Amino acid sequence: MKVRAKMGVSQTQRLQLSTGLHAALRMLRADAAGLTHFLEEQAAETPALSLHPVLPAAGDWLPRWSGVLPHSGPDEAASLAAHGPSLIAHVMSAIPGLVPAPRDRTIALALADALEPSGWLGRPVADIAADLGVSPDAVDRVLIRLHQIDPPGLFARNLADCLRLQAIDAEALDPVLSVMLDRLDLVASGDWAALARLTGAPEAEVHNRFRLIRSFNPKPGASFATIASPLREPDLIVRQGEGGWLVTLNHSSLPALSVDPAAAGAARARDMVRLVESRNTTLLAVAQAILSHQRTALDQGPAALRPLTMQTLAQSLGLHKSTVSRVVAGAAVDTPHGTWWLRRMFSPDMGADTAAAALRARLARLIADEETTQPLSDEALAQALSEDGAALARRTVAKYRAELRIPAAHRRRHKP
Repeated sequence: MKVRAKMGVSQTQRLQLSTGLHAALRMLRADAAGLTHFLEEQAAETPALSLHPVLPAAGDWLPRWSGVLPHSGPDEAASLAAHGPSLIAHVMSAIPGLVPAPRDRTIALALADALEPSGWLGRPVADIAADLGVSPDAVDRVLIRLHQIDPPGLFARNLADCLRLQAIDAEALDPVLSVMLDRLDLVASGDWAALARLTGAPEAEVHNRFRLIRSFNPKPGASFATIASPLREPDLIVRQGEGGWLVTLNHSSLPALSVDPAAAGAARARDMVRLVESRNTTLLAVAQAILSHQRTALDQGPAALRPLTMQTLAQSLGLHKSTVSRVVAGAAVDTPHGTWWLRRMFSPDMGADTAAAALRARLARLIADEETTQPLSDEALAQALSEDGAALARRTVAKYRAELRIPAAHRRRHKP
């Protein structure tokens, strides 16, 4: 048998992404932290590109701290987040292992009852001790044990106490940071010179501690909300203005870029700047469209979310659905109700113009308000949620309850 070589001509098509298109897609999908890391890599390879940190303006030094500074204290905590049972369920499951003694367990349950949605105590320790007929020292001893519950900062008396607990957990509490936590009014106003004099440290050290404080969470309990994002710097800020809700980029979450036209790689550096500007423009346009549709949720909270799909939003903006999907993938927005994932604001219609995300929020509210000696069954919850016209099956309620990390009725029951 002979083997013969044969030559032929064929034509094929293959899609290959250019370097610029690949970078654009990566930027579009990245959140602020991921984009900063990518830009740091590009600056290391491109001498003409420089990155400069952006410190927040005085008085608005971090979006998620609004409503906490400058008046920190339990009275401020009540309005920081919508109450839901997930935080309480998390705390109640941890108490038996930390507080085994029956007398101390009573104190721990009273402290849990005083826990605000922000994660702070809503009542002074002295008042709780007086109600229980025990000494404040006895309550303090139990409170120290409850400080071991994750995330760090839960059961704090006020903002400074919350941040101090997180600094201790991170093994980062030193004399300079301790003084700054005692003078959060100066931190909020950005008076670095005064802080340097008080701490006896150079301003560069004060800036380093400031960046550490920014990484802490002033409302550790708010991360248990239904559509909340975890602890992170939000990409966008939404605030109430004279003409309605205003959406802006959180400029302090990204470094400022500059290009040296005389250095090597100036053309590539300019391309990077254009790509970042394009990413920011697209993100802002998508966020404005989402939040315009969800104005009622901004007014009333997650329970008022309306149905919205990515396909519908993409068509209204003249974008492809995949573009919307990429840009909201890791983006978070700071709202008066906490920091929310943009992706979580999309939800299918469950009937009567009611979003599935809104039903989950209402479910959390129903369970939070139930009588703990007679908790509501999934069937009863389904009937209550269906009163507004959204037909909801018992198994759907069970699925939502599992997503919210809420135990079944028999596990939520407490003896009178």
